[in-house]
Amino acid sequence: MKNRLKVLRAERDWTQADLAGALDVSRQTVNAIEKGKFDPSLPLAFKVARLFELPIESIFFDEQS
Repeated sequence: MKNRLKVLRAERDWTQADLAGALDVSRQTVNAIEKGKFDPSLPLAFKVARLFELPIESIFFDEQS
């Protein structure tokens, strides 16, 4: 699964630590999601969507679509 997390974070001038704190996850988790090494759980994906006030599908998308 690909995502726009790094771009969205950069647009807000947030560090990975800032985003991790807002999501209540570790900075390593944010890094792994941004690099596509880890797919977030559905509850975490919803939390990300609420934080950025965007639909999930505009943040996370299937690599085949």
